[in-house]
Amino acid sequence: MSTETYRVELDREACDGIFACLVRDERFVEDDTGLATVDPTADGVVDVDQTESRVVATFDGDIEDAELAARACPPNAITVREGSE
Repeated sequence: MSTETYRVELDREACDGIFACLVRDERFVEDDTGLATVDPTADGVVDVDQTESRVVATFDGDIEDAELAARACPPNAITVREGSE
């Protein structure tokens, strides 16, 4: 298990609301438009920048759940990158 700072990018234009990510990582939630986003108050969430077309979040801690969420996303709308840049 690796503990680090990492970025998660969610392409909201690719998100189709299947929400496979929500069951893999509790920091992903459904927003008012029926798409996935990141809960800025969840444990390990350092920062969230959201626009209509994307969400970029910085997480601190174990990267495993975020990677599971990204792999579970059918339209590949989630990208996980090590580091905060």
